[in-house]
Amino acid sequence: MQQHLDFLLRWGTLGLAIAFLVLIFRGNSSSSDRPRATTGHVESYADAVALAAPAVVNIYATKLIAESRPQTGSPLAERFMGMSPTGRPRHRLEQSLGSAVIVTDDGYMLTNHHVISAAVEIQAVLWDGRITRAEIVGSDPDTDLAVLKIDGRNLPVISFAPADTVRIGDVVLAIGNPFGIGQTVTMGIVSATGRSRLNLSTYESFIQTDAAINTGNSGGALIDVEGQLIGINTANLPRAVGAEGIGFAIPYSIAARVLEQIVEQGFVTRGWLGLEFIEAELRNTLSGEVRPVLQVAQVHQAGPAGRAGMRPGDLLLRLDGEHVTSLAQVRELEASKAPLSPLRLEGLRGGVPFEAQLTLQQRPRLETGR
Repeated sequence: MQQHLDFLLRWGTLGLAIAFLVLIFRGNSSSSDRPRATTGHVESYADAVALAAPAVVNIYATKLIAESRPQTGSPLAERFMGMSPTGRPRHRLEQSLGSAVIVTDDGYMLTNHHVISAAVEIQAVLWDGRITRAEIVGSDPDTDLAVLKIDGRNLPVISFAPADTVRIGDVVLAIGNPFGIGQTVTMGIVSATGRSRLNLSTYESFIQTDAAINTGNSGGALIDVEGQLIGINTANLPRAVGAEGIGFAIPYSIAARVLEQIVEQGFVTRGWLGLEFIEAELRNTLSGEVRPVLQVAQVHQAGPAGRAGMRPGDLLLRLDGEHVTSLAQVRELEASKAPLSPLRLEGLRGGVPFEAQLTLQQRPRLETGR
């Protein structure tokens, strides 16, 4: 009898231990399968897209393009090649694709300058299929941004992410109208922030992403996983140069300032030196220390620096006492000051220090070639 009891106790204890281990394993397994808010893991981005997508519209811009042809001296040949009888180039209509983002419920929209540049007519196709005419309120080639306006009330509006919250590694979604096939969503991460020296625009501080940004995506929305706008899609590096998954968006913090000024006054207010620079290096002959400097490459004679006596070849060291070492730094500093603001410039000319006092002008509209 005692042997039977010992047998039952041993196997009962073993059974309880096995059951305990099974419960622990099952609990760990089920908890790992559940989304964890702390890791940012989600199973779908459909809610984010549902919030943002109705505020992204398709843009079809009709542009008047001049077809210049070389003159041959033969009117018949020139007519055959597309020249008008007077020798002036003929024009043709061309339609370009793009996207825009509705930012106010009465119809103000952000897009890219290059999407609507030279447009004679702009059609916007809304989320619900409505087609309406869009008017240009103003554009800013220096940031490649433009503001459009459509008629409407209680239009769907995108929400905006808090400033300076974009981090490298964040998941982002790009919404636009690639190749005119209709609204499309692509996913990626933030690959870098503050990208510059891309020669896409005068003022550059791009968000880089590997979310696909194709022809027609320009002017569309780059959003976070909450459906909030963090940038305006603007360009990508083409596969023809060996690039893969390198796209760029203008941060909303920049776009918001452009939007506000264009809506208020039709243009963006920026100070302007009237100088073009190349980045160079200055070596200290005594210590051998090398420091980055800016060398004047071109002086706009009618601009503030030209009237103050600046010359090509001058080295710029300081603006209002602040050391300047990059073109982006100078552009940001001059743009942050209002026209008619005084500015002290310090530099070297032929190795000799000099100072110049000037008064900033409103930056003229300088096309970027896009």
